[in-house]
Amino acid sequence: MSARSWITPAVARLRAANPYVVDAALAALVLFAASLQWMFPDDSDDRLTWQGFLLGAGTALPLVWRRRAPYLAACGVSVFTPAMAVYHAPPPDVMYGGLVVLYTTAAIALPWQRRLMLVGWLAGVSLTMMHKEGTEPFEYAFQLLSCVSAYGFGVLARLQRAYTAALEDRARRLERERAADTERAAAQERARIARDMHDILAHAVSLMVVQAEAGPVVVRSDPARAEAAFDAIAGAGRDAMTQLRRILGVLKDEPVNGTSVPQPQPGVAALTDLVRQVAETAGLRVELHATGEPRPLHQDTEVAAYRVVQEALTNTVKHAYASCARVELDWTEDELTLTVTDDGRGPADRGGAGNGNGGGGSHGHGLIGVRERAAACGGTARTGPGSDGGFRVVVRLPVAVDRQAALG
Repeated sequence: MSARSWITPAVARLRAANPYVVDAALAALVLFAASLQWMFPDDSDDRLTWQGFLLGAGTALPLVWRRRAPYLAACGVSVFTPAMAVYHAPPPDVMYGGLVVLYTTAAIALPWQRRLMLVGWLAGVSLTMMHKEGTEPFEYAFQLLSCVSAYGFGVLARLQRAYTAALEDRARRLERERAADTERAAAQERARIARDMHDILAHAVSLMVVQAEAGPVVVRSDPARAEAAFDAIAGAGRDAMTQLRRILGVLKDEPVNGTSVPQPQPGVAALTDLVRQVAETAGLRVELHATGEPRPLHQDTEVAAYRVVQEALTNTVKHAYASCARVELDWTEDELTLTVTDDGRGPADRGGAGNGNGGGGSHGHGLIGVRERAAACGGTARTGPGSDGGFRVVVRLPVAVDRQAALG
């Protein structure tokens, strides 16, 4: 068993003990050490007297309050120590009480108290040694070095305590920052999930409403078309349920479709199926064009690209009364530009929803979600009237630096 393994717990227990009990024990130890010279005298002049014992006790008893009133305790010891040295010749070999108060003053007293005590004790020791006859130079050096050493140990203890307090404060601050970061991350994740659920439900409900409105019109004249409309409604509902289960399965950390591997969110590769679904379900002619060489995207950017196009096409179906929509993907080395245009009603005819700030109802909220998605991925979004009328959504998303970055 190493020395450090038992010293550290012992020091911890000592610090946690009652300070009066610890300091009283220290005072008793100092009094015992100061009395040794008299208890085992070298000649008759060194024998213990009751006056000498009282003076020795005066150098020890103030130590009981050294942590409660360090300066007053130091003053008491500073008075009795030279009196003890003058009363008894030769003076005490070691000023035990003085060393303790110098250490304590340097460790916990105020700056002016520390400086006053150090200067006072160095001067007092020098005068006391001059009073002692036959003092050797090494005795001067020993006493002065003892005072400086005790004071230096006190300074080290004060610096160590300040360093420990700074570390603890930093740890608490980092803990608060970590908790705040966790809360922010949770809020961002909730917002992302809310956007995903909004996009999924808005897209599915829009397609279902379009087909439900067309069904009664053709139910008698064209039963096959009406059946296809109902099939489209069921398909849109099933697709929405599948995507919702996927999101909720990740939230609950539960298996999806009987497997423990989470199903990935749709990305750029799924835009072809999205365009085909909108074209078949909503009766809207949708064209998909891509230019440039596809590059890896971060997983969040992949999902954002899909949801942006989904939201834009949903708004086209719900608000534009368009006959045609066009989705363009323009790949460059640094970014992917997504452009969705339609030939329907312009922003002015949509109740101010075109800028995402007016009273466009859910359409306005959807465009705000488009901007938030783009900003969350480090991109930008711009919406407004198309050059030939209709409405246009342009979103620029950054590409990953390399494929490893795309994998997260």
